Amino acid sequence: MIKQFRVAEIDDLPEIINIYNDAINDGISTVHSDIITPDNKIEWFKSHDKDTRPILVKEYKNKIISWIDFQPFDENAAYKNSARVSIYIERNFRGQKLGQKFLQEAIDKADIYGIKTLLAYIFSDNIASLKLFKKMHFREWGHFPNIAQINNESKDLIILGCSI
Repeated sequence: MIKQFRVAEIDDLPEIINIYNDAINDGISTVHSDIITPDNKIEWFKSHDKDTRPILVKEYKNKIISWIDFQPFDENAAYKNSARVSIYIERNFRGQKLGQKFLQEAIDKADIYGIKTLLAYIFSDNIASLKLFKKMHFREWGHFPNIAQINNESKDLIILGCSI
């Protein structure tokens, strides 16, 4: 049985990074192009406030199969109710409509973290993520052509937003 989301602990970082490294290998889900280690992401992990901008993990048979994080959109106090959301699912659990279920659960939790507006940064060639977020009522709020260079390839960044 798949467990409810829980706030990630530092001991979860290796499993979180394994899932993230799979996304790096896919080449469409993240700005990183080189595999990273848990040591590379300790500061990133610690930058998440458990009460307002947590990393949430979902487990199946005591193994993390998905993680979602909320990050500040901007440090300015005017944006304190806005957050960027990212979702990553372990390869063996993709394609089972779990992304929609997990993202909805995270959206439902956003209010307890003081979040009123969510943004998602998605590369234009990540069709599955664009489809997922649009299905969840996110709309295109920005398009940045050729803004990223990953593995010598130009990428457009689409910013999707949703007011909760």
